Amino acid sequence: MPEVPEAVRTRGLFKRFGQQVAVGGVDLVVPRGGFAGLVGPNGAGKTTTLSMVTGLLRPDGGSAHVGGADVWHDQVAVKGRIGVLPEGLRLFERLSGRELLSYNGQLRGIPRDEVGRRAAELLEIMDLAGAADKLVVDYSTGMRKKIGLAAALLHNPAVLFLDEPFEGVDPVSANTLVEVLRRYTASGSTVVFSSHVMELVERLCDWVSVMDHGRIVAQGPLDEVRAGRSLNEAFLGLVGARGGDGPQGREGLSWLGATPS
Repeated sequence: MPEVPEAVRTRGLFKRFGQQVAVGGVDLVVPRGGFAGLVGPNGAGKTTTLSMVTGLLRPDGGSAHVGGADVWHDQVAVKGRIGVLPEGLRLFERLSGRELLSYNGQLRGIPRDEVGRRAAELLEIMDLAGAADKLVVDYSTGMRKKIGLAAALLHNPAVLFLDEPFEGVDPVSANTLVEVLRRYTASGSTVVFSSHVMELVERLCDWVSVMDHGRIVAQGPLDEVRAGRSLNEAFLGLVGARGGDGPQGREGLSWLGATPS
C-alpha cells in the first residue's frame, strides 16, 4: 500500500514557558487532503503546537514541516502554502470587510483585479456580500470568523490551520463555514483544526490526533482512534475524566445547593 503524502509533520516539537513545559516532544502527522482534528483538554498544548507549526511561535526544540518544507528554515515558502485562522482572531477593525480582503490580497502579491474577483466570490459564499462595506468593528462574532476565514483562503493555500474555528459561532454561520471548508478540501487541500468539541470533530474529520499534557497520546484515522466507541468515549479513556473522579470531586462541595436554614 503506497504511503499517503504528508501535509504536516513535526518531530520532537518542544516549547517551554519558564518552568512550564507546554509542548513536550510532539510528533504530529497529518496526511494530505481532507479534515484533520487536533483535540485535547484545555491546556493540552494544542494552540502552542499550531502556533509553532504555522511559524507564529519559535520552538525550543524539534522540527516542523509543511508540505515537506521546513517551517523555520524556509519561512517564505511555507507562509505561501498555508492559511491561518487563529484563536482570538485580531482584525483591522477600521477597514470594511471588502477592504480587509483587498489589503490581505495585496500583501500576498495577488494582482488587484484578481483580488477583487476572489474577494467578491468569497464575500458572496460567506453570506457577507450585504456587509462587504460595513466596518469589521461592527461585525458579529460569526461574521468575524467568516471574514477571517475568507482572508485565510484568499491566496488559495494548500493547508489551512484553524484554532477553535467554531467557538462562539451561531449554527447558521457554523454551517456556512463547514460548507466552504468542504468545498476547499474536495480538491485535495487540507484543513487542520483544533477543537474540544468531540461531536464536531467526529462529524468532519477522517484523521484525528489527541493531545494531553503537551504530548500526542493517540493519532490516526478516526475509526482507528475511536475503536468502536464514540470519539468522546475514546477521548475520555485516553486523557482520563477530570474534576469529579477523585475523592475531593466526590466528597467536596457538600455545601453546594444546601438550603439556608
